[in-house]
Amino acid sequence: MSSSKIPIFILGATGYIGGSVLTRLLAHPNSQTFDITALVRSAEKAQRLQAFGINAVTGSTDEKEKLEALVLQAHVVLSMASADNFPAIQTVLSGMKKRHDALGDVPILIHTSGTGILHDDARGAYASETIYDDMKPEQIEALPATQLHHNLDLAIEEADKAGYLRSYIVFPGTIYGVASGPFVEAGIQHPFSVQIPGLTLAALDRGQPGMVGKGLAIWPHISLDDVVDLYILLFDAVLTNPENVGHGREGYFFVENGEFRWYDLSKAIGEALVEAGLAKSSEPTSFSDEELIKYAGSMEMGNGMGTNARCRANRARALGWKPTKRTEDLFDSIKPGVEALMKAMQVK
Repeated sequence: MSSSKIPIFILGATGYIGGSVLTRLLAHPNSQTFDITALVRSAEKAQRLQAFGINAVTGSTDEKEKLEALVLQAHVVLSMASADNFPAIQTVLSGMKKRHDALGDVPILIHTSGTGILHDDARGAYASETIYDDMKPEQIEALPATQLHHNLDLAIEEADKAGYLRSYIVFPGTIYGVASGPFVEAGIQHPFSVQIPGLTLAALDRGQPGMVGKGLAIWPHISLDDVVDLYILLFDAVLTNPENVGHGREGYFFVENGEFRWYDLSKAIGEALVEAGLAKSSEPTSFSDEELIKYAGSMEMGNGMGTNARCRANRARALGWKPTKRTEDLFDSIKPGVEALMKAMQVK
């Protein structure tokens, strides 16, 4: 590795967000100054990534020594895999501390969390009036440590306080849009998000869309392109002007450009499936407890689709982020997204 290059380590390079960010990094004006390494579970995908000039290492985040050694070599760590793998983030933090202790470097961690951290227990019964502002870290600090993803976020913030790294945590809302680009075409990157495809598959299975309770709770949304724009903007800012970007408790970035009701989202999915002849009704009905377990894996995860998580991305906008896709774009994306998912599943 040339000393003139910035060593970057990526977790989640084959995922929906990670693959899209990596695509943009390779197209970055300064891409020749990046030395990018990625940890990839699939040996086949690792080999394909290497053809793009990525140092792809086959392995798992469960391999503590391997993960820590890879982190230790990087000045920038982009954590875009699981937002709930606490042992993995502990290993990442350990590797960054060892780098700091050995070299005096203060490495950068950009970690992907999610607005699920804000969830309540509405179960679709009401729209909350509570709106979180990422320029008010005291609101986030008041959240219980038991909130979804929050144990990782708190550990990262503590590491920032200790001074051996600078942390920036990104909290996307519901992300929409089908990923595209060379990694998707090469069969490396997963092209679909989680929430909307999950609701689509549930609706396909039950013959009509589902919702938690009355579907009245509200969540933020953001397009994949706008999410990636923020990652690149933040990446550039912390490398070129780190003193002008808050980190730690001042480094929380919500990512949203509007809101939706769960009922309306499910209704739009139902309409797309009815039009395609794949559902009998577009009208959402409440999921039963058994269905929540069937489709989400647990009652807790299923009820997440009936929570409120309202927030405003004021810190990102203050940094210069200018998202372009709005609520109408979210709903316009449903039909082509459903069609792409059905094509990928070979549903006729």
